[in-house]
Amino acid sequence: MAEEQVQPKEGYIIDYISGQQVKATPEEINATQTYSRILVDDYGYSPAQIQTRPQFRVKASPSDTEYKYPIDIVVFKSTERKRGQEYIVVECKKPTREDGIEQLKLYLKFSEAELGVWFNGENTHYIRKIIKNGRIEFNENLLNIPANGQRLEDIGKFKKEDLIPTHNLKQKFVSIRNYLAGNAVGTTRDEEYARQIINIILYSLAELK
Repeated sequence: MAEEQVQPKEGYIIDYISGQQVKATPEEINATQTYSRILVDDYGYSPAQIQTRPQFRVKASPSDTEYKYPIDIVVFKSTERKRGQEYIVVECKKPTREDGIEQLKLYLKFSEAELGVWFNGENTHYIRKIIKNGRIEFNENLLNIPANGQRLEDIGKFKKEDLIPTHNLKQKFVSIRNYLAGNAVGTTRDEEYARQIINIILYSLAELK
């Protein structure tokens, strides 16, 4: 993330991680830049271990000799950002796009990353790559990704002192609302979703140690 940023030319914005000028597309503004900030501000990853521009690329098949397919965001295990140290790959879409899950699985298959995130500015989907007997399987039941320094098995186990303010509270509530809308049966009113969200918050506060 560049400390000194110049005024971008018309139709461009400054990429949060690299400081480079990128086209101000809906995907870039609402998804890539938003999730880059979420990774840093909410999950505690260092900008130095994240790559957005130039985009990290992967092969499309094991037989390919070139890395052609660009990934929107890659989180590495260290600030060295070496190929082979990928940890999380993120596929970003504009808010009106719902595709890309299979594309994310390909990025996981042809990279060393264990975790994948699909994000369109409103909805989020998490995937874990599991290798069993030399075969790749995908667990799509993840509720979240680990914060920096956290283990997968620690997800959801928080104490009050672990909590930090989010920089994008609206996006969090939109994501919760959309999750409820996609999984609730017989509920279509936002008033009912709001009551469920309040119940979730109150339950979570009661469970904190």
